[in-house]
Amino acid sequence: MFNREKSDLKRVPMMPVRDLVIFPQMMNPFIVGRESSLRALEEALATDKKIFLATQHDASVDDPKPEEIYAVGTLANIVQSVRLPDGNLRVLVEGVERAKVVQVATDEGFFRATLKVIPNKAEPSPQIEAAVTKVTGLFEQYVKLSQSLNYDTMIAATRVDDPAKLSDTIASNLQIPVEEKQELLENFDPLDRLTRVGEILESEIEKLNVDRNINTRVKRQMERAQKEYYLNEKLKAIHKELGRGEKNELEELKKKIDSAGMPKETHEKAAQELKRLEMMPPMSAESTVSRNYLEWLLAVPWKKKSKEIRDIALAEKILEEDHYGLEKVKERILEFLAVRQLVKNPKGSILCFVGPPGVGKTSLAMSIGRATGRKFVRVSLGGVRDEAEIRGHRRTYIGALPGQIIQMMKKAGTVNPIFVLDEVDKMSTDFRGDPSAALMEVLDPELNHAFTDHYLDVEYDLSKVMFVCTANVMHTIPQPLQDRMEILRIPGYTEVEKAQIAKRFLIKKALEAAGLTESNLTFSDEAIAHIIRHYTHEAGVRSLEREISNVCRKVSRRVVKEGKQYSIAVTPENVNEFLGVIKYREIWNEKKNEIGLATGLAWTEVGGSVLSTEATIMQGKGRLTLTGKLGDVMQESAQAAMSYVRSRTAMFGLPRDFYRHIDIHLHVPEGAIPKDGPSAGITIATTIVSALTRTPIRCDVAMTGEITLRGKVLPIGGMKEKLLAAHRMGMRTVILPKDNEKDLADIPAEIQAALSLRFVENMDEVLQIALERPIEPVTHDAVPEVAAKFETEAESDQELTN
Repeated sequence: MFNREKSDLKRVPMMPVRDLVIFPQMMNPFIVGRESSLRALEEALATDKKIFLATQHDASVDDPKPEEIYAVGTLANIVQSVRLPDGNLRVLVEGVERAKVVQVATDEGFFRATLKVIPNKAEPSPQIEAAVTKVTGLFEQYVKLSQSLNYDTMIAATRVDDPAKLSDTIASNLQIPVEEKQELLENFDPLDRLTRVGEILESEIEKLNVDRNINTRVKRQMERAQKEYYLNEKLKAIHKELGRGEKNELEELKKKIDSAGMPKETHEKAAQELKRLEMMPPMSAESTVSRNYLEWLLAVPWKKKSKEIRDIALAEKILEEDHYGLEKVKERILEFLAVRQLVKNPKGSILCFVGPPGVGKTSLAMSIGRATGRKFVRVSLGGVRDEAEIRGHRRTYIGALPGQIIQMMKKAGTVNPIFVLDEVDKMSTDFRGDPSAALMEVLDPELNHAFTDHYLDVEYDLSKVMFVCTANVMHTIPQPLQDRMEILRIPGYTEVEKAQIAKRFLIKKALEAAGLTESNLTFSDEAIAHIIRHYTHEAGVRSLEREISNVCRKVSRRVVKEGKQYSIAVTPENVNEFLGVIKYREIWNEKKNEIGLATGLAWTEVGGSVLSTEATIMQGKGRLTLTGKLGDVMQESAQAAMSYVRSRTAMFGLPRDFYRHIDIHLHVPEGAIPKDGPSAGITIATTIVSALTRTPIRCDVAMTGEITLRGKVLPIGGMKEKLLAAHRMGMRTVILPKDNEKDLADIPAEIQAALSLRFVENMDEVLQIALERPIEPVTHDAVPEVAAKFETEAESDQELTN
């Protein structure tokens, strides 16, 4: 038995083929170029011209491994081979019989396969005869529908007596994926194979019928369009004879142009365009472009104005109704209205509200529109990187449109709306131009009376528009653009202001959105303060609004469950039932005075923030390590602080060469967040001094200020935001540069009352306030021992002491 099975096996050269399945009894030409395939062919040609052809799984693989080639293929005879000029071989092969790989070996750079030949004979039966009849009929339909197969040739090829050969002939000529052809090749039962071929033919015939119907429909539509064009031209000629038709429409356009109130040059251009339109065929593409252009010229307001409310008392009342606080901004708006009363034709104002998210910049602009009685339009510039978004595309482009400025003026319908340019700090630049540069013309009071949009290509007067820009930060806005705007900073709200905003606006809005009334739900003042203090950590009020809405939704569910008479009052004791455990705690209440850990203040795009700075001392060779994703400026501040400490060794009781025996590691937590700026200088210096002298730093003290090499404390920016953050986080004392004392006028009275503000000029004063006790000198010989002791005690996680 073993000897007979072994004699059935054949060992021949094997060649993988791409995007092609060779079937028995079929002739297939193809080109061979791979080195391994050429060697396999040459070996086959040198012997009995038999070669095993198997399809590879992935056609993109140039050098497939045996496991990347299908195991079932076709043993074929090489009928003809021709060497091409480029070194490749054009081969014509004839499939002989199916075969399955038993073993593959690599001989002299090509595959040699041991094969088991699969018999391909079908015994006659009624089922096979029925399958042959069905498949033959289906294939005849398929060939008639397919445009790539010759009908006579294909029908002649299928006139065979062998059902197995019939199924292979049809399978090789089907336009189906390689995977499906391989599946047919691996089907060894002729009846099953014929049945599967019939199923594929039915599916392919259905697809071809659908394609044919679509092609027929498209052809009919083209014929209909040509017919309509012919009839339209004929109708136009008839109307021309009768003296009516399109002329009426053109006359209507002419009347609109005359009554639009356009400037002289614009009117002349519109009249010229109308004249060109009269000369064009109505169905031409150029006619559509010209008509759209005239429609845009007429849609943009040229003289229509909103009747402006100039009652300052009414405007003040509206602003107070809509917003709490923001006194400086409200004053500037009322000043603008006062000027409007005294000056007949004042220039438009360009204001820019800068502040963290959620402080009411966009809603304030809407209130200005309400207070002045003007129309309100808004464009978001976040992510805009194309100059055409501002100035539009030229009419030579297909589908060209005016820019956002002209589109919004059309939407406003008046020449004096409140125009909000939202997120002006988030524009970017690429190869399509710089939108911020295009905005310079829009926002320049000396130039915007003659703004030119690329699409309209005429001057348009924007001088009566009141532009209001909003931004979170200033440094991303180009300086020339900043120079054209009046900057009004809107810092974060204090806790008192947030509580008032919640009581006046947010609670009413949330109750209405949740379908509740004041009889269902009330908030005590203490509960609002508790939510602000322990569930939000922001400069604005968006998180506060979300938390209040969260409470309202939970109460709505109880009202639905228990009836409309359900009522509850939210107090600090039951807030956690609605909002869960508190998210934020007062830092100073939980921390203790520690060595080498100071609290600094930082300014961010979303308001002020509190940053801890920590230092640790280790035995080493004087290296200063800085971690926490610190920027270049902050790293330089750390170097300056270290130089200051080294220059004051006598004052701190340290030996002159103390740094040679130790390494200092300075870290600012939240290491994934980039940090930069010079205002952490005194914080870093205090941290290093504390670590070196073993003196704890007070945990309820926060500080900010730039340090010089001589220990001077220089002024910083963002003072209000930083103090709001210190108050928000429960700090009690804040150390500030002396030169920032002038900025106290901008700090709310309740913040000044809640915090002890200490203004300093040098580091000596900072250390007196920040350190728990005066510095006790460390003996010269004790520095290495101190570092060793620090390491030992840090491992046991105990407080470090002298």
